[in-house]
Amino acid sequence: MEPIVKLSHFEATFLFALFSSVILGVVSKKTDKERLRYGLTAFGWYAVTVFGLGWLMYFAHR
Repeated sequence: MEPIVKLSHFEATFLFALFSSVILGVVSKKTDKERLRYGLTAFGWYAVTVFGLGWLMYFAHR
């Protein structure tokens, strides 16, 4: 039986980054301002890392 929702690798990675950033922000900071800032920072680092690793794999398999 096929899954109802089909996600591309990019979409799955984006959702993982989003949910992980929200959880990290909520459990690691005390004020809402700190949580929001940390969550956005974590999401940004996830995005930069995924982008960088994607290019690294592209050049490694070329």
